Amino acid sequence: MTTIVERISTELAAKPWQVEAAVGLLDGGSTVPFIARYRKEATGALDDTQLRRLEERLRYLRELEDRRKTILESIEAQGKMTDALRAVLQEADNKARLEDIYLPYKPKRRTKAQIAIEAGLAPLAEALLSAPQNEPKSQAEAFVDAEKNVATPEAALEGARAILVERFAEHADLIGQLREIFWTHGALKSKVREGKETAGAKFSDYFEFSEPLAKLPSHRILALFRGEKEEFLDLELSPEAEPGIAGYESRIARRFGVEDRGRPGDRWLTETVRWAWRTKIELHLAVDARAKLFKAAEDEAINVFAGNLRDLLLAAPAGARPTIGLDPGFRTGVKVAVVDKTGKIVATTAIYPHEPQRKWDEALAILARLAREHKTELVAIGNGTASRETDKLASELIAKNPELKLTKVMVSEAGASVYSASEYASRELPDLDVTLRGAASIARRLQDPLAELVKIEPKSIGVGQYQHDISETRLSRSLDAVVEDCVNAVGVDVNTASAPLLARVSGVGELLASNIVAHRDARGPFRSRAALKEVPRLGPKAFEQSAGFLRVIDGDDPLDRSGVHPEAYPLVRRILAAAQKDIRSLIGDSTTLRSLDPKRFVDESFGLPTVTDVIAELEKPGRDPRPAFKTATFQEGVEKITDLKPGMILEGVVTNVAAFGAFVDIGVHQDGLVHISAMSKTFVKDPRAVAKPGDVVRIKVLEVDAPRKRISLSMRLDDAPGQQTSQGGGAGRENNRARGPQQTGAPRGDKPAGNSGPGGLGEALLAAMKQKGGR
Repeated sequence: MTTIVERISTELAAKPWQVEAAVGLLDGGSTVPFIARYRKEATGALDDTQLRRLEERLRYLRELEDRRKTILESIEAQGKMTDALRAVLQEADNKARLEDIYLPYKPKRRTKAQIAIEAGLAPLAEALLSAPQNEPKSQAEAFVDAEKNVATPEAALEGARAILVERFAEHADLIGQLREIFWTHGALKSKVREGKETAGAKFSDYFEFSEPLAKLPSHRILALFRGEKEEFLDLELSPEAEPGIAGYESRIARRFGVEDRGRPGDRWLTETVRWAWRTKIELHLAVDARAKLFKAAEDEAINVFAGNLRDLLLAAPAGARPTIGLDPGFRTGVKVAVVDKTGKIVATTAIYPHEPQRKWDEALAILARLAREHKTELVAIGNGTASRETDKLASELIAKNPELKLTKVMVSEAGASVYSASEYASRELPDLDVTLRGAASIARRLQDPLAELVKIEPKSIGVGQYQHDISETRLSRSLDAVVEDCVNAVGVDVNTASAPLLARVSGVGELLASNIVAHRDARGPFRSRAALKEVPRLGPKAFEQSAGFLRVIDGDDPLDRSGVHPEAYPLVRRILAAAQKDIRSLIGDSTTLRSLDPKRFVDESFGLPTVTDVIAELEKPGRDPRPAFKTATFQEGVEKITDLKPGMILEGVVTNVAAFGAFVDIGVHQDGLVHISAMSKTFVKDPRAVAKPGDVVRIKVLEVDAPRKRISLSMRLDDAPGQQTSQGGGAGRENNRARGPQQTGAPRGDKPAGNSGPGGLGEALLAAMKQKGGR
């Protein structure tokens, strides 16, 4: 039997010793970021992506082994185990195959077949199958027994049929073969439920719909399942996309030697095959296909969400610059929070420039005063209700006060309201009103998106598609891994980081994060990494896992602000001796560092990968992997969807990327869709290869449907307005399907449209469309 290590090494195209080392480190409590960064010699430099996949497959395969053990014990207890059966079970390489083999032995309710066997009809079933030259009814007469509730030959034949039907439906190899055929040739069909045409209009693209199972994209699968869940659509999994393709019944017949040669028993056996297909096997395969569809869609949805979250967390930070945060609103006013370059709140207020108060000049005066007093450089404007009107206010502020040298930036509010009302926000900003907390968060997320967004539960950030239709456990596990990877890739200033940020550092967690903050508050800033060992409950293992990712920016040792792990400090001392320089003069000295031969410093403790990494880190200590900060400029006079005209070329910010394209904020309160076929002149398989959340892009308006709040955009600036985009064929129908239920316009207001509970359309709109009303 292939071992878990052998299977994973094949799947990852890695050597068994690499996988074995990684598994050992994971089992020993090491985190993926630590292994990827500081244990390259042990794993042969497996990267974090490979390690995450390894971790996921290890979990699955161990679950498979646990299930295999349970099944073996169950069959052993029944006294039905044979050497051949054990071998087949041991070779099963996935859960579906394992369950197929176990099905005949799985304890279940008394079936018709079991009752027939108890009545002594098993020999009749065998005789009918093996000797079709004999007339079925005459064979059945010998098994009539009133005491066993077999009153007539017909009753005996019915019992024999039940036995054969169960045998056909539980043949593992046959079911496995038919399952693959069903997936290859089957189709998912949908139609609108009677009388639901108006109420279910958002699913109109699926009122009469059919597509092969193997070709369905993830977003369409989830849309169809959502339509069924909300009782607007009826779904049918058809075994054949077109009639007469697969021949399921003939395959069952061949497997058991059933054929119509005109013999007395042939017709009865053929009917038995048909009955097995219609009552058992087709239903079984349909259930399996539905599960496979959902799993595939769920995998893709989680990957999309995780990828978008990674891009958002690693978006360019504006940096340590004093910032005014504006949380727009009409009736309740625009909430204002000013933060200094460290993110500390230094002033808060509310202004009322919009309807109904219309205190425009007063609002300008207040903002100008705050900007002068606190020497602010940036104005962060939340992209929710009244955002465009507030953007105009900021433009006038800048125009009338050029000496302030302010730059305005539209900032995503996704999850801001969740943070404002959270328990952590109450502890962090106890004296600040909930509404003002949102303004502070908007300002801080412009300064450092990663540091602020980690305070929000990842799934509340809303950059996925149909997130409430997928497994919360799997989604959370995946998103938590993304946050962990991003935080550790950037590194954390141990003297300024919040507890939620520290909690995401390798080896730390919530308890240690709280202890670090408490120790810092009680004794002052940490002067060295070594001082972390004084934190209660931060033992050797936690220090090993976390020290390389925790930075002491102005500490006693310059190495403590770098990504060099303390365990490699002896290596640095050897490098210093070879370069004949002290640490302060060597750090950043590219000429000297690049002249060193890394092989000179390889020994039993430090291999070439570590030496190479250390030298690179000394050249650019604590380097930030995030891109440089830049902003988009929305076109003046284009403030609402009716201002858009086909052919316009605008600048916008990518807010979300789905499997079918990218959504772009162009400043009209409604994101437009760049369909995957309009993202490039060349074939695009993955939209994220072209655009990521936060990217500033130039687009052309192709089509505007104001009543339905649909905006079709193109990143191909030479596309003609109104033309059908294409990518290996026309994309018109695909575009309509993709935009169907998930791009239904939501009014921009203080609350999202629709049901905002789990699985509700309001949340789907927030997740898939990045609707901005109500965040």
